[in-house]
Amino acid sequence: MSTGLTTTELAAELTRVVASLRRVARRRLHAGLRLSPLPEAQRELLLLVEMRPGIGVAAAAAELGLAGNSVSTLVNALTEAGLLRRETDPADRRAVRLSLAPAGQHRLQAWRTERSAVVGEALDGIGTEQRQAIEAALPALRALVGRLQDGEGARGQQ
Repeated sequence: MSTGLTTTELAAELTRVVASLRRVARRRLHAGLRLSPLPEAQRELLLLVEMRPGIGVAAAAAELGLAGNSVSTLVNALTEAGLLRRETDPADRRAVRLSLAPAGQHRLQAWRTERSAVVGEALDGIGTEQRQAIEAALPALRALVGRLQDGEGARGQQ
């Protein structure tokens, strides 16, 4: 089923819609969340540490595409806020390993719960056909994310 859009047009529209979805959901989430909002970079670092407990600062910087000193600044802020723990790497006493503090785990869970409620409320307000179309698109969107992730290393090396 072709929509008549070129690949370039589809890519532009998809990225615009996804960016709008994230922006509107984030605004609604911040308005309803009882916690002060975290800057996007701090939240991304917390999510990365949750996925890869024990990750070092340099590896986190590479994964996030940020400079090491920028990630160090984020780590300092999140550690001071009690959301992140910094522990000395037993194999290399000069390096640190990052893990979520209990408050960081709670913060991410509260954020996910509220985000699901905000988006879920909007999903409940659209028609069944549109909801089914969104659900049917999820495998294709996951595949697209996978292709983008696979291409990150190759594109960066060109």
